[in-house]
Amino acid sequence: QVQLVESGGGLVQAGGSLRLSCAASGRTFSTYPMGWFRQAQGKEREFVAARRWIGGIARYGDYADSVKGRFTVSRDNAKNTLYLQMGSLRPDDTAVYYCAAKKGPSSSRSPDEYDYWGQGTQVTVSS
Repeated sequence: QVQLVESGGGLVQAGGSLRLSCAASGRTFSTYPMGWFRQAQGKEREFVAARRWIGGIARYGDYADSVKGRFTVSRDNAKNTLYLQMGSLRPDDTAVYYCAAKKGPSSSRSPDEYDYWGQGTQVTVSS
């Protein structure tokens, strides 16, 4: 079973940067597609970014239109860690951010298709 723990959230001013980390444990970590989601207060959970996997092959990063060009997702299998580098932050980026993993072979933008979730980390962007 995969276990995920997020960290790195906090308070940042608009225009600033922040890097989130997701530490994973489990023998199958390197074979599971992973992504980032967020949920603002009073809103539904939405897709943010993922490493694009197709047929078990890692491709390039997949990003929601709202974060494209500002956020970068990366994965370090040696450290069993997924990262989300966030730049040019805006107040509407404020949310609880979650990392998630799903059984392969392909990545997805739908939270319903992910099998494992971290506890979340709060990101607050002030104006």
